Amino acid sequence: MKIINSKLKNLYELTKIRIIEEEIAKEYKNQEMRCPVHLSIGQEAIPVGVSSVLTKKDYIVSTHRCHAHYIAKGGSIDSLIGELYGKETGTCKGIGGSMHMYDKNVNHLASVPIVGGSIPIGVGIGYGIKLNKTKQVSVIYFGDAATEEGVFFESLHFAALKKLPVIFVCEDNKYSVYTSRYERHGNRDIKKIIKSMDVKYIETKKNDVNDIQKKAKIAKKHAISQGPVFLYSKTYRHLEHCGPNNDDSLNYRPKEEVKYWLKKDPIDLEIKKLKKEKKFNQENYIDFCNSTRKDFIYSLIKTKKAKAFSSKKLNSLEYAE
Repeated sequence: MKIINSKLKNLYELTKIRIIEEEIAKEYKNQEMRCPVHLSIGQEAIPVGVSSVLTKKDYIVSTHRCHAHYIAKGGSIDSLIGELYGKETGTCKGIGGSMHMYDKNVNHLASVPIVGGSIPIGVGIGYGIKLNKTKQVSVIYFGDAATEEGVFFESLHFAALKKLPVIFVCEDNKYSVYTSRYERHGNRDIKKIIKSMDVKYIETKKNDVNDIQKKAKIAKKHAISQGPVFLYSKTYRHLEHCGPNNDDSLNYRPKEEVKYWLKKDPIDLEIKKLKKEKKFNQENYIDFCNSTRKDFIYSLIKTKKAKAFSSKKLNSLEYAE
């Protein structure tokens, strides 16, 4: 389906990621996937908005919650599912799992489950871009908890010092597992901290994919011409920290807070805008949803028939040396 309108493109990309993650959640309960999963349901607006301004040559590095980043960058659904099932068709031949996505075909160069672990990698990529004098950017995705790590400050300082073409994308979903941002940070002002380190600070509207796209475009232009940008975006995960279920019964998130954020679901927000502008076609949208689910099922069938990775082949992998 060819989509010309940029807002429609954003909606369909949001929906594609949502459906794939929902299907993963359903299948996960069958206990055939060989790794834990951290789903991005509710947080899709950030990777969609950011990736919409990136080219295939731009780089991204990600976290344990990496599916949406990978898909939004143009990653293969077959490769994603293959990795979850430990198959040779996976992005890392089935030996990395959900938290270790890597695909040089779309320049998704790393997903690191260690909090803050991908940040210095992304800065290193930015340094390489600077030395090679190519007009690319390195995008680093991380959560709010990573801003508590020493490596975050060290990397930010180096990027600012060398004026590297790096976009630090902070996906603030308010919680580090079960602990809220306020319990961890108190009244700390991240904006003041970033500005004090001579890094441009840009904040987006909550779960607004079009605003994120607009701000990401500004961030990319600044990163290439002047140096690093800190792109801060508040969001909210709908499911548990790790796994396919809802964990609201644990009561670590106030009910009113959950209700507030569910009303800010990025897909619902986008559909409302498009309806208001009379650019939303319900029939076409339903067709797209059905088609995406069929594509997932087809990929799943192929994946289950594929060969599992054999440890005997470790020496043949490109990074073995």
